[in-house]
Amino acid sequence: MKFLIVDDNAAVRRLIRSIVLPFACEIRESTTGEAAIAAYTASRPDLVLMDVRLDEMDGIEATRRILALDSMARIVIVTAYDDDELRAAAAHAGASGYVLKDNLLDLVRVLEEL
Repeated sequence: MKFLIVDDNAAVRRLIRSIVLPFACEIRESTTGEAAIAAYTASRPDLVLMDVRLDEMDGIEATRRILALDSMARIVIVTAYDDDELRAAAAHAGASGYVLKDNLLDLVRVLEEL
């Protein structure tokens, strides 16, 4: 499976990478919403793991734009914010899931369900 990890924090990207590595044949990383769109276009990953709070463009808008380019894209929001409004915005944007950073092992469950 090909992954794109989008987070502005290098330590978080490393942690997510370590969790998804057993499922991965390729992992790319981006630090901004704009870079995520470009990386998605270039590599067409099977799954995008997208933070919400990013420079230039937030993860919800980046999710919306990626899905406008490819309606089959699968994007899981990975965030520190356990917020009903953000969950609703992510779902409205077309995200396939929502995982909290304080329980990243939920990513394994999400990957097994996809």
